[in-house]
Amino acid sequence: MTRYERIAFVASPTPEAETARDELTRRYGAVAPEAADVIVALGGDGLMLQTLHKFMGSGKPIYGMHRGTIGFLMNEFHADHLRERLQAADTTVIHPLIMEAIDADSRRHEYRAINEVSLFRESYQAARLRILVDGRERLPELTADGVLVATPAGSTAYNLSVQGPIIPVGSPLLALTPISPFRPRRWRGALLPDRARVTVEVLEPRKRPVAAVADHDEVRHVLKVDIRLDHELAMHMLFDPGHNLDERILREQFGY
Repeated sequence: MTRYERIAFVASPTPEAETARDELTRRYGAVAPEAADVIVALGGDGLMLQTLHKFMGSGKPIYGMHRGTIGFLMNEFHADHLRERLQAADTTVIHPLIMEAIDADSRRHEYRAINEVSLFRESYQAARLRILVDGRERLPELTADGVLVATPAGSTAYNLSVQGPIIPVGSPLLALTPISPFRPRRWRGALLPDRARVTVEVLEPRKRPVAAVADHDEVRHVLKVDIRLDHELAMHMLFDPGHNLDERILREQFGY
């Protein structure tokens, strides 16, 4: 059984989150993240994503407590019995996407995304995109505001907002979802195996420039973007029993 004796606290730069961090530090002590058994993030979903990115390769579990705006990825905040809560927590393992983008100057950029990789039009004109899956053309031309690839963990975020499917966390799937599609009018996206490699090529990149975004890392004027799941990199999120990420995503499918 894992023991979480050494705790590191990270907090959003808001009075509510910083007050919570100070209180928890007084009660439980604190160490630097590098020396911690577990990292406790205090804030909203934005802070959780930042924390997951920052400690992505550390192998340290992350337990969030809601002291921010949106708290889908967070547990409720209670100052009492923190070590007991950590000990009883369920673990959800998630894997990030890798985005490899080539820009108009032939420079290669690589970023990882926990929620989704999105391509957006940069101008008033719709983007024209060619989509391949595992090297095979699946859509010769998509005219739209853009397209995204979402992980199961990210399927209830931007993907859901653009009418993409909700995917249970344990499912070996990715969502490929258009953003405001114009042509083909009836195409609403696809569910892909999580071993698939999605390639998006930008048609008319000078006339219709496109940006690619991996969570919050943006590359402007892209020509081509490759997206795949990084199965080698695992992140461990801790949730209170009965309120884990699988349960939250299941509840989203019933509208509450």
